Amino acid sequence: MNDKELHNNNEDQESVELDWEFCPICGHKIPKIQNLKFCTKCGTNIKYIKDYKKLPTTQSQNPYKSPVLYPQYQPTPIYYVPPKISDEELINNKDHKLWGPSISIGLPLGAFLLMNFILGGFLAFITFFTQDMDDLLELLSNSYFISIISIFELIFIIVPVIYIRKYLKNPTIKNSLILLGFTSRNYDRKRITKEILIGLGFAVIGVILVVSVSIFIEVIIEIFFRVEIVQDSTELTGDILPPDIPSLIIFCIVMILLIGTSEEILFRGFMQKGLVRSLGSKWGIIITAFLFAMIHLIGILFFALEDPFLFIISFLLAFLPYFAISLMLGLLYHWREENLIANVICHGVYNTLTIILAYILYIVF
Repeated sequence: MNDKELHNNNEDQESVELDWEFCPICGHKIPKIQNLKFCTKCGTNIKYIKDYKKLPTTQSQNPYKSPVLYPQYQPTPIYYVPPKISDEELINNKDHKLWGPSISIGLPLGAFLLMNFILGGFLAFITFFTQDMDDLLELLSNSYFISIISIFELIFIIVPVIYIRKYLKNPTIKNSLILLGFTSRNYDRKRITKEILIGLGFAVIGVILVVSVSIFIEVIIEIFFRVEIVQDSTELTGDILPPDIPSLIIFCIVMILLIGTSEEILFRGFMQKGLVRSLGSKWGIIITAFLFAMIHLIGILFFALEDPFLFIISFLLAFLPYFAISLMLGLLYHWREENLIANVICHGVYNTLTIILAYILYIVF
């Protein structure tokens, strides 16, 4: 073998030894080029690494590759967060993205369960010390005691007020209530008087509506189910109505100041507002009315285990009147541009009127 053939054989052997598939620095696939010295991606001297078994110095880097002036790093991912509502935007916030359907429904239901859990613990505490069922039943039917435990409905206000702080630039209790619609901001005395009168008028309309729906449902049930429905005022209201005028007055005050306010803030101010933003006015109002009615009929579910037929009759008699009044309250809230003044007055006065009418019927009959 002559010297020329020996030289060519050594070059071929060197080429084979450097024939790596990937760059040991950047992992880029190395093209099949004979006598390739530098990585075509990062410019690393791969021949130097092969010969000396160490990383090359800066002098042995590819001189034709432009140096990187700035450090290479992965950018921090940016997550979209809806802009928080400023104090000036609390009234007109229809363009802001608020809580979605799952929170709109889940939080009020959670508040309802929390209230019943705390109330149940309170009653269990009383039962433990009473240990007399007759005394306990008498206590539970006492109008003053019922008025006192109604304070637990404040949970219906506390839970949404705490939650919506995350949507506010200035998360105060006052601003949370304004966002929920419980405010008189930008309302002068004349306009507040107008809202109160609207609430009083719709309270009367609500009583007429519920009575009409109840009579209509009774007629339909008697026709289709061939049963006779007898309303005994003593059985229906005698155990829960206040026994005297002072307790009646206290009961009515609680209905106006506490029950009406807390339920309207939770169901209309929070639930309906969130559902309307997500699903539109129609479905937001209907779903809120349905859930409001169902929550008020939890006690009827016990009839399902005792007598399914009685459960169906009781459910129809109670659900449709509750659904009708809740639908009216939802439409009123929508009409009043998501302000709760008229709604709170309407709800509280409606409850008061029903108690007074039931009390009168109980006394007379």
